[in-house]
Amino acid sequence: MTESMTYADAGVDIDKANDLVKTIKKIAMQTPRSGVMGEIGGFGGLYSLNVENIERPVLVSSTDGVGTKLKIAFMMDKHDTIGIDLVAMSVNDIIVQGAKPLFFLDYLAVGKLVNQTAAAIIQGVADGCKQAGCALIGGETAEMPSIYQDGEYDLAGFAVGVVDNDKIIDGSEIRVGHKLIGIASSGLHSNGYSLVRKVCFEKLKLKIDTHIPELGRTIGEELLEPTKIYAETVRRLIKDLPIYGLAHITGGGISENIIRIIPQACKVEIQKDSWVIPPIFSYLQKAGKIADMEMLRTFNNGIGMIAVVPEDSVQDVLERLAGMNEKAYLIGTVVERKTSKSQIKWIKETTCR
Repeated sequence: MTESMTYADAGVDIDKANDLVKTIKKIAMQTPRSGVMGEIGGFGGLYSLNVENIERPVLVSSTDGVGTKLKIAFMMDKHDTIGIDLVAMSVNDIIVQGAKPLFFLDYLAVGKLVNQTAAAIIQGVADGCKQAGCALIGGETAEMPSIYQDGEYDLAGFAVGVVDNDKIIDGSEIRVGHKLIGIASSGLHSNGYSLVRKVCFEKLKLKIDTHIPELGRTIGEELLEPTKIYAETVRRLIKDLPIYGLAHITGGGISENIIRIIPQACKVEIQKDSWVIPPIFSYLQKAGKIADMEMLRTFNNGIGMIAVVPEDSVQDVLERLAGMNEKAYLIGTVVERKTSKSQIKWIKETTCR
């Protein structure tokens, strides 16, 4: 009688997955939050929605991944920060509507499960949840041989928050004369990495550990810098300051993200030289001979979040941001849209101040 085959023979190790769940339970306990019920390991994550202080609660949700920034983690064999990027991409999308992050779930798909690597990834997710003030209440780890190469994986995340219906920030109160304040990014965040990798590793033939003098560190360290999570910053801003619109600057850059919240009757004028652009963007532009407009619609170029505020509140908002050690800049103005052309105009003259 021939020996019977097992799931492990096909490349899926159930015992190893069960051991990982035990580790994840301990990691999830680092993200406690009022409302969490039960623990990791059930069929679904339980969360008791406490809305005593919210008259008309509205749930806000978002899902996203990390994109080809994952390739940098593979190249460096460093996996403890990519989870922060995962949380950031979803959480930053819900806070712009005024939502308070409540909980987060992740999905990790691998070719072959290596528990040490998976634990590092999930620890990064937990670190991101702590920064965002939300709880990691569940997720899924899928071992899929032949779909993913050994040593590679994919990530997806899901964030849920809550906001009072009367306090939703949707841009509907934006008016001509309002000002745009840009809050600095931590670098590339998690967008444009297909172009980044083409420039750095195909054109320049860099190694992941090549030291770049103008960056002050290796290219790998620069490219793996985690995405900034703005949850606490936004929470403190909207608490007692008039914030009429918020835009998370992700894929599409400033050009395509700011117009998502601007009323059709308005357009924005943004001054190109009104903020400090981190060296990585200049480095990539020069090395790749990338046109200005391509840079502006591919990367955040140093601005990760934009707040739209009334003119008489600009100084208060800037001072509040400075008090939170955030770099922030007055970058533009909302003006009347007189034609049906683009809702954004890039200017060089100092007209937004």
